[in-house]
Amino acid sequence: MAKAKTTSELSSAELEVRLRELKQEALNLRLQRATGTLENPARIRQVRRETAQVLTAVTAKSLA
Repeated sequence: MAKAKTTSELSSAELEVRLRELKQEALNLRLQRATGTLENPARIRQVRRETAQVLTAVTAKSLA
């Protein structure tokens, strides 16, 4: 089984793709919450944290 890459191991292009995916997922979760169909409310917090981690890695790579 392949080990998943951590945020710091991803390339800049991969980080941009991951950030786009997370923003899309956050939008979908907000829509689900608004319509009352959200099954896992804790996922909103997870997505926010993952987004922050990706943004931190993007900033670190741009400054390096």
